[in-house]
Amino acid sequence: MDLPERERMDYDVVIVGAGPAGLAAAIRLKQLAAETGGDISVVVVEKGSEVGAHILSGAVIDPVGLDRLLPDWREDPERPLKTQVTADRFLYLGPAGGVRLPNVLMPRLMNNHGNFVGSLGNVARYLAARAEALGVEIYPGFAAAEVLYGDKGEVVGIATGDMGVGRDGEPKADFTRGMELRGKYTLLGEGARGSLSKQIIKRFSLDEGREPQKFGIGLKELWQIPPENFQPGLVQHSFGWPLDNGTGGGSFLYHFDDNLASIGFVVHLNYSNPTLSPFDEFQRFKTHPMIRSMLEGGKRISYGARAITEGGFQSVPKLVFPGGALIGCAAGFVNVPRIKGSHNAILSGMLCAENVFAALGEGREHDELAGYEAGWRGSDIGRDLRKVRNVKPLWSRFGTMAGVTLGGLDMWTNELLGVSLFGTLGHGKPDHATLKRIDEVKPIAYPKPDGVVSFDKLSSVFLSNTNHEEDQPVHLKLADPSIPIERNLPLYGEPARLYCPAAVYEVVYDDAAARTNPRFVINAQNCVHCKTCDIKDPAQNINWVTPEGGGGPNYPNM
Repeated sequence: MDLPERERMDYDVVIVGAGPAGLAAAIRLKQLAAETGGDISVVVVEKGSEVGAHILSGAVIDPVGLDRLLPDWREDPERPLKTQVTADRFLYLGPAGGVRLPNVLMPRLMNNHGNFVGSLGNVARYLAARAEALGVEIYPGFAAAEVLYGDKGEVVGIATGDMGVGRDGEPKADFTRGMELRGKYTLLGEGARGSLSKQIIKRFSLDEGREPQKFGIGLKELWQIPPENFQPGLVQHSFGWPLDNGTGGGSFLYHFDDNLASIGFVVHLNYSNPTLSPFDEFQRFKTHPMIRSMLEGGKRISYGARAITEGGFQSVPKLVFPGGALIGCAAGFVNVPRIKGSHNAILSGMLCAENVFAALGEGREHDELAGYEAGWRGSDIGRDLRKVRNVKPLWSRFGTMAGVTLGGLDMWTNELLGVSLFGTLGHGKPDHATLKRIDEVKPIAYPKPDGVVSFDKLSSVFLSNTNHEEDQPVHLKLADPSIPIERNLPLYGEPARLYCPAAVYEVVYDDAAARTNPRFVINAQNCVHCKTCDIKDPAQNINWVTPEGGGGPNYPNM
């Protein structure tokens, strides 16, 4: 069937992703235009059903970005952040107890006082309202599915995905063609491992000469806890149990608003044991006596998971390409030891917007924003990331105990002396290349969930409010359908079953006891868009692409 032509809309700037980076860029462009008495047309597309639907973060938020973007936000009665940090705790956990680390040992940059605890999704919703008030067009429920290129190979915009396509790839009765949104500049703020960003990085070799990007998976639950356990503004981080010394990661626990607690767990995706399940490590973590006592008697409200960029300073790709730029977590601006990226996302959106505005003022379009690429390292973003550039490589090389100690020392010398004893360390292998064969490891046995503080995957996915139209093409594409069973299963036990936090991937048998006739099953409707499969699959056989717009999780207050 010949598809109809797409409708086309033209703008000065097209932004993909209504997260902190994309919305900050949109707001800053409109602010600059207003200051000069001009106008700039800006459109933002967002694949979630609403702004904030797919936003997942801890979140302790450094307000430096918000303060610069919207200096009046603290006085706004509609402000999304109201709980300031009141207590800052760092714990090292063993199987039955833990040790609180003295705050005085922590580098000053790890101090959370002055930061806010809240929901990053609500911050995005707030920014969207402020952007729309300035004249920004925002279209949630529309997934940017394709990059549009000009005659010279430059990026000229994006196309949203077609709606109403059946699982067989054929148009259904309610078929609607996607739209072309063309711009003089296109900014990609898709977050970690965005599908278009991934394509752009490869097409323009933006990662050439950089260290491999590194990732973690962050899992989070929102709880309403008993009033007697609630400490407004408490921020607690831990490392150690249940992870072994060779596996990087740790927890966060933040108290905010009315008896709410954000509890989460991060596992670095360079782990080596293919039987490790980040989801089950998280559930096991909550059974620790120091954590269980906080949660018991409370109610789990929501659940979600998301990949996190962890490569930092040395893994940031070239940010610009002909016709556009990467911003926010698409660029990899997360500060790993602080577990913070939203402040840098906002700052990068602003910095990029200022360079776009200057280019438009000069009558330019579809070229490289050289000033953005040249300026980020000397900005607050670069200074923030440079101080902590060795924390992740040291942790990966020397394990948790020695790596965290050396990383702390390195942060102190960077902070006090402006130098590192280690220079700038590399990351080594990409995360998909770190798994050992299943016959080389001791399989991990996880306890059954108790239904009180620990739970199974399917009940958790239910709380993520994930929904996809079932009769649509599977958005998890296998380059070679034979690899899961013929290669990954015998070598690694097919780790997709375990690294996926949403029970998307299964290996089913005709006879489970005898393990006869194994088949690889993809339950795409469960997908929470974390992108872990795209990152960790050892064969790099899974390509995550956007499903129909509006599908995926719908996170409340996350």
